[in-house]
Order: sequence, then structure tokens, then C-alpha cells
Amino acid sequence: MEREELQAVFDQKCASGYDQQWAKISPLRDALHLLMEAVLADLRPDARILCIGVGTGSELLYLAERFPGWRFVAVEPSAPMLEVCRRKAEASGVAARCAFHEGYLESLPPGEEFDAATSLLVSQFILDQEARSGFFREIALRLRRGGCLVNADLSSDASPAVYQSLREAWFRMMRRASDLTPGAIEKMRAAHDRDVALLPPEQVSRLIATGGFETPVQFLQTGLIRAWSARRV
Repeated sequence: MEREELQAVFDQKCASGYDQQWAKISPLRDALHLLMEAVLADLRPDARILCIGVGTGSELLYLAERFPGWRFVAVEPSAPMLEVCRRKAEASGVAARCAFHEGYLESLPPGEEFDAATSLLVSQFILDQEARSGFFREIALRLRRGGCLVNADLSSDASPAVYQSLREAWFRMMRRASDLTPGAIEKMRAAHDRDVALLPPEQVSRLIATGGFETPVQFLQTGLIRAWSARRV
């Protein structure tokens, strides 16, 4: 799926109800946020954080609450999702520390280097591996030397048996943790197979590294979600 088509899919979703729809699987998000906090906790008190594909802003709000001196730039191509993020930041009293950019990373104007960047469940939608490595390279160019990337994507062992087992458990969880009909779940399966580049973890790690980072460290796995941290070389 081309990025314009993917953006249209997110635009068509009810952004205002997006968080509620997936509330039952929030323990997966909470685990990622908890460990992400630990990975980034040694940044300077006034760190600048780039949140790529921020969606409705869950990781931004989590970090802003715990690190009151940090400043954030939220990048999101879906206007409805970014508007929800903006409203939540205002309601939480952190909007003054945030800038909101509707668009993609390459359209973000140049500025002061960032201390860290988050990219959570974003690069998996880039099907071409060279373009995916280029995405990480664009992130590295925005970071100061030694700046930290936290990246999470769907990923699975290359073994067909392992992947099939994880995949079935994943969709059983989706079915039990949402109000989606069986037909909607089947559409999700089809979209998953068509639009998500679900690569083995060592391959994702290699793509991050070739984008300008030191060897990534995997710090989390919850079902099909894996997360890595990596420092800009």
C-alpha cells in the first residue's frame, strides 16, 4: 500500500474513538512505555524528543508526564489523529512543550538536533527495505551524535511454525480484546499480510544499523511487537 493510501486509512478511522477501541490491549502499550522510559531516562533534563508517526500521542503524553523539562515535536500525516494528540496534550497541560507537524518526517523543517526519537509501529508499513533503511537514515540525520532511537515494529522469527503460532495467538487476542466482528478481523488479517513488512528481528536490526546507528539492542517482545534502542553513530 502506498503512503497516501495508508494515510487515507488512518484518516477514515474514527480518531476520537481510536484509543477506546484498543483499550483492552493497553497492557502491551504500557509495557513498551515503561521500558522506553527506562531506556531514555539518562537523557538531559531539557531533552528534545522527536515522536514520528505519533498517532493520538500516547508515547508523547507518557514521556511528557514523567520528564517535565523535555520538549517534543510530534510528526503525524493523519490530520484527525494529530488533532486528537493536540487536544490531549492541551488537556494534560503539556502542549506548551510540544510542536505539531502534520506530514511526514522528510517534510519537517530543519532545526535544532534532537536528543532522542521514537518510532512506534511505523517502519513496518514501509514495504521496500531500501526505503525502510532510508527512513532510519532520515531519523539519524535529525539526531545529535549519540542520540537515541526507540523503534518498535511487528516482527517474527523467520521459522514458518514460529510465525504461524505467534500470528494465530495475535489475532485471537485482537478478537477477544475488541468489539470487531469476525469479518472485520479477517479484513485485518488480509491487510496485515498485504501492508505490513513483518521481518525477522535480526533483519529489522540490520536495517536500523544501516540507517546510521550502532548495533540495536532489543529490549522488549510482546507477542508480535518487538522494540529496539540504538544510538546514532
